[in-house]
Amino acid sequence: MGNETAGTRPRTTDSTVHLAVYDGLADWEPGHAIAELRQRGYRVRAVGATDRPVTTMGGLRVLPDLTLDELRPADSALLILPGSPAWESGDGPTAAFARTARRFLDAGVPVAAICGATAGLAAEGLLDTRAHTGAAAPVLAMTGYAGGALYREADAVTDGDLITAGPTDQEAFAREIFRRLGVFTPEVLDAWFRLYAESDAAAYPVVAGA
Repeated sequence: MGNETAGTRPRTTDSTVHLAVYDGLADWEPGHAIAELRQRGYRVRAVGATDRPVTTMGGLRVLPDLTLDELRPADSALLILPGSPAWESGDGPTAAFARTARRFLDAGVPVAAICGATAGLAAEGLLDTRAHTGAAAPVLAMTGYAGGALYREADAVTDGDLITAGPTDQEAFAREIFRRLGVFTPEVLDAWFRLYAESDAAAYPVVAGA
């Protein structure tokens, strides 16, 4: 599917976005982003710690397309890390995803984390030197990380290749992903956010024409 309409920035090659999946994944948090990206020509692939199905918070069973040991930053346009109660444990599959996020950032490939995933990245040390947001400053402080001074009271924050957002800001999370990947022109991006986050009906014709 091409991206050659007036409101969408064209890409010369197909791109793949990888969505981390693990038990308890908050279904709604990556929803806007992956649905829109797929419609705009991106391939969305689910990545699991293993090849076994996972069960989301909403009770859906998701079968990973590939496993973490098969994932390479060079094959990806973006890694999305949704929230899940699993991040609270600080170890297990989610810790492996935090380490993978480090590999992505070291390779210059964007990472987008929302809700509990931001705490996982804080524990991994990835928020120590990058502006960020999350559920709340005290929540991230509990990880013992060194980046408290860089916490921002905002719906979503992008610092270079890292995008972070709080648990109630899935539209802003998607907006920053679209901005970082250049999916929409600025005019359409603004209209998209006004439509979905603010229910601004006047924005619909702009988005529909993109």
